[in-house]
Amino acid sequence: MAGLFDKQADLYLDARPNYPSEWFSKLADLTDHHGLAWDAATGNGQAALAVAEHYERVIATDVSESQLKLATPHPRISYRHTPSSMTDDELVELIGGENSVDLITVAQGVHWFDLPRFYAVATRLLRKPGGIIAVWGYNDVIVSPEFDAVQYRFHSTTLPFWKYPYIQHIFDSYEALPFPFESVGMGSEGKPLKLEMPKTTSFEGIIRMFKSWSAIVTAKEKGVELLPESLVRELETAWGGSDLVRSVVYKAFMIAGKVRV
Repeated sequence: MAGLFDKQADLYLDARPNYPSEWFSKLADLTDHHGLAWDAATGNGQAALAVAEHYERVIATDVSESQLKLATPHPRISYRHTPSSMTDDELVELIGGENSVDLITVAQGVHWFDLPRFYAVATRLLRKPGGIIAVWGYNDVIVSPEFDAVQYRFHSTTLPFWKYPYIQHIFDSYEALPFPFESVGMGSEGKPLKLEMPKTTSFEGIIRMFKSWSAIVTAKEKGVELLPESLVRELETAWGGSDLVRSVVYKAFMIAGKVRV
């Protein structure tokens, strides 16, 4: 899905929720070593920054140069552009070589991948034994009964503009996502670990989150405005006013595993 998030890279930077630090502590506890991690589809580096708290080096990659330009610098993170033309061998060499990676993470991104290809590369890269791969995503944001009724009606209008079948994995909370790795107790194929991500946000923040959806950009390119002013005003009323700051909860899901031996 190269280029899918290029046009709203700035929105993506500040609109998305933060991943709880305890997720990364638990994943780090599962790996035998803490030398090298790979954060694939890193975007602006949100997950990579948290991974870097536990690993000596993090290679953070993305196909989007626009996203990488907005990534937050960190002394232990190397951001690398990985165009779709890159071969598997080139990618393995770029990351660190076979049997070199202690943790692979993919935050809100694996559903866009060529899964057989990615899993084959991940298997080559992961340290054996002791390496862990973890993928996670999120879908619903729970605000209040009044707001949720309006946002779900809005979401239904976006359905024709998502990239299928990729986005279906998000809608299904990764329950049908192939994941050919052995369970390590944090979700498994067909049974993702259900999680929550609390966030405090303003009304402007939630609207920016909606505008960062790829479906909104795709619809606009087709001449369809899915967030007209009338709908924004309706959402604002249901929110409780533009000045109100609310605590919301994003519903998330994770699957983690190790190479089967």
